[in-house]
Amino acid sequence: MTETRRRAYGVMLGAFAGPAVPDWLAGAYAQGLAGVCLYGNNMAPNADLADLARAVRDIDPSAVLALDEEGGDVTRLHARTGSPYPGNAALGAYDDVAATRAVAAGIGAELAHAGVWLDLAPSADINSNAGNPVIGTRSFGADPGLVARHTAAYVSGLASQGVAASVKHFPGHGDTSTDSHLGLPRVTAPADVLRARELVPFTAVLDDAASIMSSHVLLEAFDDQEPATLSRAVLTGLLRDELGFGGVIVTDALDMAGASAVHGIGGAAVLALAAGADLLCLGPEQTESPRAIEESVDAVCLAVDTGGLPLARLAEAAKRVDALRETWSGIAVRPDAHEVVVAAREAAGRVATSLTAGAPRLGGAATVVRVDTGTNLAVGDTAWGGLDLGGARLDLTADDVAGRAPIDGDVAVVVRRATAVPVVWAWIQDQLAANPRTVLVELGWPDPALDAYDRVVRTYGSAAVLTEALAAAMRGTR
Repeated sequence: MTETRRRAYGVMLGAFAGPAVPDWLAGAYAQGLAGVCLYGNNMAPNADLADLARAVRDIDPSAVLALDEEGGDVTRLHARTGSPYPGNAALGAYDDVAATRAVAAGIGAELAHAGVWLDLAPSADINSNAGNPVIGTRSFGADPGLVARHTAAYVSGLASQGVAASVKHFPGHGDTSTDSHLGLPRVTAPADVLRARELVPFTAVLDDAASIMSSHVLLEAFDDQEPATLSRAVLTGLLRDELGFGGVIVTDALDMAGASAVHGIGGAAVLALAAGADLLCLGPEQTESPRAIEESVDAVCLAVDTGGLPLARLAEAAKRVDALRETWSGIAVRPDAHEVVVAAREAAGRVATSLTAGAPRLGGAATVVRVDTGTNLAVGDTAWGGLDLGGARLDLTADDVAGRAPIDGDVAVVVRRATAVPVVWAWIQDQLAANPRTVLVELGWPDPALDAYDRVVRTYGSAAVLTEALAAAMRGTR
């Protein structure tokens, strides 16, 4: 194997399909593969993802092992039951940095127990667009100062348990109306607005974050041709040279349409390295073989051989990834880990109790109507909306509510992003108008349109800890 090929493997954060460690992984590590990230397609119905993570780590404890464990709506460790930790929006609404740090430390302790030392979190995006289809409750809020202080607290909490953060999605994914999993979002705000808004949380953690993740978002004021992940002006000119970030730049998953729809995953890998990225997150593997890894390694080697990518840039990236591994891979469960998790869950309970304290009480026979408006690929297939009020539960989709008559009696309508699907929002408005004993429970980022209604509860997320606290408040059992 050539040194170029080993270095190419050394900047790849790959993946594998299914809930078992594949036979090829040990060989890929031997060739220099930097590490793997586990995704929703690695989960099995009755299996614990933490067990799989530990099995992966046993093959090469020095390799990168990463997860998207944000808490709240985005969880892999608790996908089957819903997270016991509130997500960013709930933490921002509560606005106690000590609580945020405690929650992040609890998440870090759980990751460390699973052998995971790189958390692709937190989201430092300013959610300035209430209709954002992919950030929403993953953001601490719309105020740059608030988001900055909670981002810093989160990074600190993870680090206290030996877990590195990857703060995302630089320079910011909050002011978008397109999901970068599905297309290329474009932000037209001028540079002075972006500097005073989007960049503030990232500048707050430049000295503390082990890594920063790029976004597949085209911000015209910084580069009107390429998304941040593929932009040398953004990754090198802005993040490295102007802001002075010295850590590892990680790409968002390159299989996403915002990065690879035009160039393919191999082309995106080359362009991202040329732009200044160091660790290439390839996204979930869809085949039994490491197709995405091999395609990306081949493309990088070819680009070096033909002069399209300087060898020095590849070597620089590989050196940064090696330094990250040397610094963080020796993760060990801390002696006080159990106490840290207990404290984190107590803090989570305080947040959830505070946010749901004003919820209207409903009778013991209240009907819970859960309306599914869909989700995004970042959240995936995670348990949500498990509100138990002691009465009947009705699960509906957008197709089900079209033309459906209002429901009588005490009713709790539970939904994420109530206004996102017109037919759902129209039915909810009819239900609220026809039955004054209806309570709307908004689990997503609340649209300002909800302010016109009195009986609305905003939980700022669908984590289990939030819906359990809400059920207790609505049943009067606390």
